Amino acid sequence: MAQSRHIPPPLPPASRMSARGGKKKATKLSRSARAGVIFPVGRMMRYLRTGTHKYRIGMGAPVYMAAVIEYLAGLPELLRGVTISNGGVLPRIHPELLSKKRGGRVKADSQTSVPEKQEERSKSKKPAKSFKKVKGKRGRKPKSTDNDKESVPNSTVEDGPGDGFTILSAKSLFLGQKLSLTESEISKIGTIKVEAIINPTNAEMDLKDGVGNALEKAGGREFLDAVKELRKAHGPLEVASVAVSPASGMAARFVIHCNVPQWGSEKCEDQLEKTVKNCLSAAEDKKLKSVAFPSLPAGRNGFPKQTAAQLILKAISNHFVSCTSSSLKNIYFVLFDSESIGIYLQEMAKLDAK
Repeated sequence: MAQSRHIPPPLPPASRMSARGGKKKATKLSRSARAGVIFPVGRMMRYLRTGTHKYRIGMGAPVYMAAVIEYLAGLPELLRGVTISNGGVLPRIHPELLSKKRGGRVKADSQTSVPEKQEERSKSKKPAKSFKKVKGKRGRKPKSTDNDKESVPNSTVEDGPGDGFTILSAKSLFLGQKLSLTESEISKIGTIKVEAIINPTNAEMDLKDGVGNALEKAGGREFLDAVKELRKAHGPLEVASVAVSPASGMAARFVIHCNVPQWGSEKCEDQLEKTVKNCLSAAEDKKLKSVAFPSLPAGRNGFPKQTAAQLILKAISNHFVSCTSSSLKNIYFVLFDSESIGIYLQEMAKLDAK
C-alpha cells in the first residue's frame, strides 16, 4: 500500500515572501500622500483631462493644482477681515448682520439668562407706586438748539456709526482707542452718529467739493450760515490749521474744518500729519469721544492714496502715543470707494505688525 504524502497548507502571502527571503510589500501610498497634500491629486488629474484631450498634461500639473487649491482654501481663515488691495472683490456685509453694539457678545449672554432674571424679579416684586397725572400737552418735546448740543457733553449714541455704515475692520490703539474702517456713501456722511465730522477744505472753507457738499445738503441753510459766520470770525485758514463750527441739522455736534495741503507743496507730508493731529486736538479740546475722518487729501489735493493712508495712520498713532490721556474713544475712517478701502485695510493690518 502506497504511503500518503503530507502536503502542508499554503503559507500566507507575507509568509511566502519572507520564506523566499524577499522584503514585505510596502503599503501603497496615494498620489496625494506622496505629494504631501490633502486634496485628491487623482481627481484633479481627471478634471484636467476633461475637455483637454488634445493637450498633453504633465504628471506634476495635478499636484500643483491640488496644492494651490488647498492653499486658497485656507486663506479665509488666515486672512479673516482682510481685503487684498486691487483684488477686485470687496466684502459687502449687510448692516443687519453686524452687531451694532460694542458689547454684542455680552448682550447675547444676557439674553440667555433672561428667564432667570425674570424669576428673581417676580420673587422680589414690590407693589408699584402710584403717580399723579400732570396736566399738559402730550407728545411734544422742547426743540433742541446748537447751544444745547454744545452744553451737553458726550450726547451722541455710542452704539456705532448708525444705519448705512458698515464697519469692515477695527484696531485698538495705544491708549485703548478704537480705530474703525467704515464703508458708506458720501451722501450719508451727515447722518453718521459721531460727535465730530472732519471736513477737508481749503483756506476759504468752501463747501463745493465732496464731503463739504454732502455736509451742506445734510445741514441745510442753518449749517451754511454757521460756516459763513465762522469765515468772518476766523478769516482764511492757514495750511494744516482747523476751525470748528456747529453741525446744525446733523447727528453730529460739530464739524471740524481743516485746510489740507497740496501734494507737491513744501513739506506737504509733514503738513498732512500736522493737519490730522490738529483735528484730534480740536476734538479733545471739546472733550469729544468720537470723530469721523473721511479721506482727507481727496480730489483737488492730489495726494497718492497709499501715501495719504500711511501718513494719516502714522499721525493718529503718534498722537495717542505722545499724549498721556485723551477724551477720544472711537475714530472712524469713512471711505466711499473700493480702492481707498483696500488701501486702508492693507495699512491698518500693518499696525499689528509694528
